[in-house]
Amino acid sequence: MSAKVIYVDSNIFIAPLLSEDSRRAVSSRGVLSSIEEGAAVAYTSTLTWEEVVWVVWKVLGKADAQQTGEKLLGFPNLRFIAASEDVLRQSQRLVSEHDIAPRDAIHLASAAARGVEVVVSDDSQLPRLGTLPVVDSAAFKP
Repeated sequence: MSAKVIYVDSNIFIAPLLSEDSRRAVSSRGVLSSIEEGAAVAYTSTLTWEEVVWVVWKVLGKADAQQTGEKLLGFPNLRFIAASEDVLRQSQRLVSEHDIAPRDAIHLASAAARGVEVVVSDDSQLPRLGTLPVVDSAAFKP
């Protein structure tokens, strides 16, 4: 059986870094473990690196942010999708047609560009446009 191909939103990486025992942190760690173990092959946007590093920088400081950025870049079975011109054009279309936030549009366009099976996100504001299934970390099954 081949690994499930998923897109991982930045909040899945952020929750375990900022909160040890919250439900989201625990379920996000489960998603990340599935990726590390190879039960899922994950894609995320290069935008995710910026979002994760920025939040850690603001909350925990520059040194922790630098270390987190390095770890994210070396995360097993995680591949980054560049915010190419094609991804940005698709993002613009999503913003125009669905009135969604630009960052959400970049995440969804990036996921669509790789043909992932599901988007994993704990962001309740991430639009469910019907083109890609979106599940929260607690509902994710590899």
